[in-house]
Amino acid sequence: MCLLVPLHSCGSNSDAVWVSAQIIQDYKPGHKELLLQLCDRNEVRYPVSSSSDLPPLGNPDILEGENDLTALSFLHEPAVLHNLRVRFLDYSSIYTYCGIVLVAINPYEQLPIYGEEVIDAYSGQDMNDMEPHIFSVAENAYRTMGREERNQSIIISGESGSGKTVSAKFTMRFFAVVGGSAQQTSVEEKVLASNPIMESIGNAKTTRNDNSSRFGKYIEIGFGRKGDIIRANMRTYLLEKSRVVFQASAERNYHIFYQLCASRDLPEMRGLKLGENAPEHFRYTNQGGEMQIPGTDDMSDLELTRNSLTVLGRSSTCTMYIYLFRILSAVLHLGNVNIEADDRSLAIFSKLLGVEGSQMAHWLCHRRLTVGGEKLVKPMNGQQAVEARDALAKHIYGQLFTWTVHRLNSALRSQRGETRSFIGVLDIYGFETFECNSFEQFCINYANEKLQQQFNRHVFHLEQEEYVREELPWSRIEFSDNQECINLIEGQMGMFDLLDEECRMPKGSDENWARKLYDQHLSSKPHPHFRKPRLSNSAFIVLHFADTVQYECEGFLDKNRDTVFEELINILKASQLVSELFQQHGNMATVANGSVRSGKRATREHKLTVGFQFRQSLQMLMDTLNSTTPHYVRCIKPNDLKEPFIFDPKRTVQQLRACGVLETIRISAAGYPSRWTYEEFFSRYRVLLRGRQSPDNARGSCTHILPELIPDPDQYCFGKTKVFFRSGQVAFLERLRAEKLRVAAVIIQSHVRGWLCRIRYTRIQWAVVTLQRYSRGMLARRLARTLRYTKAALVIQKTYRMVSVRQLFLMIRQATITIQAFTRGALTRRRHREVRAVLLLQARVRGWMERRSYRRVRTTVVFMQCCVRRKAARKQLLKLKTEARSVEKYRQLNKGMEVKLMQLQIRADQQVIKSFHLNHIIILYVLWFSVDITLTYSGAKKNALKRTYCLVCCAPSDIRVDVACSLPPGLPAKVLFLCVRHADVSGDQARAQSLCAAAVTAMKTALKKYTKDVEMSALWLKNAWLLHDLLLKHSHKQVHYVPPLTADLTPVTRSLSDLCIQAYQQMLSITGTHLHSITVQALLESETIPGLSAGKLAVSRKRSGSDPRPMGGDAPTMASVLRELGALHAALTHQAVPQTLLEQAFHQLINMMCACALNSVLLRKDLCCWSRGLQIGYNVSLLEEWIRNRNLQAGGAVAPMEPLIQAAKLLQVGKKSDGDARAIVETCTALSSQQIVKILTLYTPHSDLDEKVSVNFIRTIQVLLKGRSDAQPAQILMDVRKEFPVTFPQQPSPTLSTEHLVIPDSLKISFLRRA
Repeated sequence: MCLLVPLHSCGSNSDAVWVSAQIIQDYKPGHKELLLQLCDRNEVRYPVSSSSDLPPLGNPDILEGENDLTALSFLHEPAVLHNLRVRFLDYSSIYTYCGIVLVAINPYEQLPIYGEEVIDAYSGQDMNDMEPHIFSVAENAYRTMGREERNQSIIISGESGSGKTVSAKFTMRFFAVVGGSAQQTSVEEKVLASNPIMESIGNAKTTRNDNSSRFGKYIEIGFGRKGDIIRANMRTYLLEKSRVVFQASAERNYHIFYQLCASRDLPEMRGLKLGENAPEHFRYTNQGGEMQIPGTDDMSDLELTRNSLTVLGRSSTCTMYIYLFRILSAVLHLGNVNIEADDRSLAIFSKLLGVEGSQMAHWLCHRRLTVGGEKLVKPMNGQQAVEARDALAKHIYGQLFTWTVHRLNSALRSQRGETRSFIGVLDIYGFETFECNSFEQFCINYANEKLQQQFNRHVFHLEQEEYVREELPWSRIEFSDNQECINLIEGQMGMFDLLDEECRMPKGSDENWARKLYDQHLSSKPHPHFRKPRLSNSAFIVLHFADTVQYECEGFLDKNRDTVFEELINILKASQLVSELFQQHGNMATVANGSVRSGKRATREHKLTVGFQFRQSLQMLMDTLNSTTPHYVRCIKPNDLKEPFIFDPKRTVQQLRACGVLETIRISAAGYPSRWTYEEFFSRYRVLLRGRQSPDNARGSCTHILPELIPDPDQYCFGKTKVFFRSGQVAFLERLRAEKLRVAAVIIQSHVRGWLCRIRYTRIQWAVVTLQRYSRGMLARRLARTLRYTKAALVIQKTYRMVSVRQLFLMIRQATITIQAFTRGALTRRRHREVRAVLLLQARVRGWMERRSYRRVRTTVVFMQCCVRRKAARKQLLKLKTEARSVEKYRQLNKGMEVKLMQLQIRADQQVIKSFHLNHIIILYVLWFSVDITLTYSGAKKNALKRTYCLVCCAPSDIRVDVACSLPPGLPAKVLFLCVRHADVSGDQARAQSLCAAAVTAMKTALKKYTKDVEMSALWLKNAWLLHDLLLKHSHKQVHYVPPLTADLTPVTRSLSDLCIQAYQQMLSITGTHLHSITVQALLESETIPGLSAGKLAVSRKRSGSDPRPMGGDAPTMASVLRELGALHAALTHQAVPQTLLEQAFHQLINMMCACALNSVLLRKDLCCWSRGLQIGYNVSLLEEWIRNRNLQAGGAVAPMEPLIQAAKLLQVGKKSDGDARAIVETCTALSSQQIVKILTLYTPHSDLDEKVSVNFIRTIQVLLKGRSDAQPAQILMDVRKEFPVTFPQQPSPTLSTEHLVIPDSLKISFLRRA
């Protein structure tokens, strides 16, 4: 059994308040001590005097590191503190839910959990599905605003140094991203730009925080009907103006003063006379002794402030920041003013503000009084003059602060539309208590009392709403209402009333106010929340909800009055530089402004005090918060050393009490903190049910079995959809379940062991029989082998003898045959030589006789031919002589020559036309340049030519999609290139350039028109790339084997290159947008494997605005993803896009999908289980198979899947032994160390066969991961928006001719083909 024990009782000197321990010896009533084993394996004895002294029980292992504190079975302070420590130190999780509250622990370290990929992961997701995060609260507020059309508020509180400002900054950044477009609009930029400005003039270094906000602010971000940011407005509360003139040791003034001093050498700063040793030179910046904050560059911070002013005030940016810097520098010089004549600092102050130095010097040392209707001027002593000087400095800074806020609000207004609703972000100071507490701490703690009251009532209201919704019988839950403490401060004759009354007295003092407090709240009617210190008459004690605080009365009246003499203000109003500060805001009652003191008492009495203004603004804030749906963020400071990931339990408990987290726990524990749906309860505790039970009747089974398990009916209650348990009952059920499983395991073990023994005996018996059988067989085989060897020897001898005799016989026979053959051959050759000589002689004689006969015949034939030819020639000669005397013969001869010349000319013309493709080029050329050439085409053909020209370069955006997609790949680019080449060959380079430019413009228009059509984007990608490739390869720089283009088309090729990238990115953006919306549900949530369900079994929690996705419907599946990818692949393949470009495109898309899926796994606890890992692995295998079937893996499309595949394997492998840890580290090489630890931390068992990953195993993994060289970046989430560079391949130059162009019949220009 797990216990939580205080370490001081165990003899430890550790600072931890509670530690986890296990009972190793049963406790019985009467025992004086418990034998415990701590988490470090040390055994201790815990003293117990009675049963009431037993330490509190710890939560079961299933709830170890639970991300919602209200889901714990035992809701007490040790359990809450232990759970926060485990999540913060062991899991490195800084966020934890506590019902509707997000507890944020400051890690004092930059964590990679706030990038745009994290915003994308949380955007659109339900709060219940994701791990706790500040973005989850912001997304919940954003979705609730859009769904309910109700204003929202995010209340961020905590003490100084707990991270309130950073949380507010990230919240506004989330709204700027989800409420803006892909590229931030002016309003979103201004919302983010206001943060550096307000930090520089409102934040300072304190002993607890290097960037402490010394004011409270409430920023309203207005949204339009489409969810985009329309405007923003900022309200501020209680600026700590006293810091301008005084800083305690180890503290600094506001950052802006040190930023100015660090930038004093800039040209525009030299006129401010900041000196060489600033800020040590100025009294207002050197009191704390801290001139520099480690790790901070004041000069770069000032540059950031100036850039922010540029975003906010584009028209007069330079004037605005010079105006600010002059006034701030004047305040610094005012602090160095000595109450003497001709002071140099006073002269610089007067020059910077444009006022008269003599008048300022006079009224800094004198005051005007009105006595009996007469005005008198009275000199002041040195102390009074210093106070007047400091009051003026504070007033100027306060007015400047108010003026800056007003200018920011003016810049944050937009005229884009009407605001539908808003989300307010409240960044306000938390409860403060110091050794010396003054007026500022009193107001801060009063504000926290009001906020705590609103928080308690809201939590109580939500708790009761849950019971009413489930129709539970409930009695009113009592919670601590701090209304009495609030009445003490703001009620009639309360502390503020008495303070204002004393401020109106002519000789009011802090001591008189303290006596009035004692008389009113101690003597006449003692107040339970007010006390008087024993050893002081100038202090009082208030019992706040968080702690008891003692306030020193000194300075209360002066800070409440916050007055400055009217004569000094009149001097400043006369200045053209600073008059705007006092005229524009002079009548506005804000907390930043104090009262202006004149000589008339009646006027002074009607001035508003700081306390009264603060109460008014705080009441306005409470009215605003009450009219909105609140969301709470409580920031916790884990240690005072500002060291990363060091957990101080004492400081943490103090802040948990102060910010109301423990009060939320107490309210939840007073009712039914543990809530399970009937299905979840049945799935978890079905082992406790008897007989066969059906999941369809989960409610009936739960109703039947619970009275038997928990006899006390007050410990549980049945609702409509859930069963509710008191604190500790879930742990009791877990113990019963563990006991039932233990008994079942023992029975199973006994049966298994018996079965194993029987199996062992059967195997031994079978082995003995087998050995005997093999031994007998071996002896029989040995005998048989001996007999076979004997018989074989006889056979071998017989065969050998036969072979020897046969070889001798064959040798003798072969020799005999050889001798006979040689003898017969010699005789035959001798007879042949004799016959051959006779034949040769006969052949020679016969040949001579034949040749002599041939020569005689040939001589006779030639003689006869000569006679015949001589006779024919004589006849022809006589005929020619007769024709030569006739004139008609000459005419006929000339006519035949003319016909032949005309035929030759026509044949030459056709050859020229064929060489230059004039049948196409002249037509397009005439249509483009409007050259007046007479054509013989009919009107129908001319219209068809116009359509052809529109297809090529005039208006591709007007072509029908089906017609355009039916074209052969690259047809427009090829025809256009032929036109350009003809114009270039004709010597008209200007017209060739104009034609190309017009084509580029037309393609851009087409891409702009079809921004959501993948097929058209692929079409113009192909044509733009092909035209770019043709022009580039035929340019004079690269062509070596054909005549190059003489026109300079370099600008056109650059434009075409940019156009290719634009078309490529547009095509991926269309498909990527569709895939991004379905990737998580298809890859991670769809159950592709039938029968393998991974339903959620975590303890349910109900929060304000929770809107889970509806179940059922047409949920995306892997078929949907493959369908989208297939559509893109078909479009690119149809256009004959090169394979390398296809591989690059799918590499980009697969990387986006896998990064999005892995981010969801790293942020969603319900996805981290064994069954879901199996589903994810199967879905990814389908995607990988699809990629490989299309030969796209060569371009790296499979590589982005590796982290997701390894994450799925990590969810399936064993996670217990050291061997499992080493296997995980060796296998998961594509996952970073942070990602591995995160998945193991989120791993949630969803069946009885699985169990949660132990903390010791995670520590073992972390130790092993430190030893490996991690090539992965040190980040948790993947970059979804990562873009890979694209390279367009160069293809061999195609041979273009009209014969090779295939023109579809749908264009009706078939006559352009050459016959």
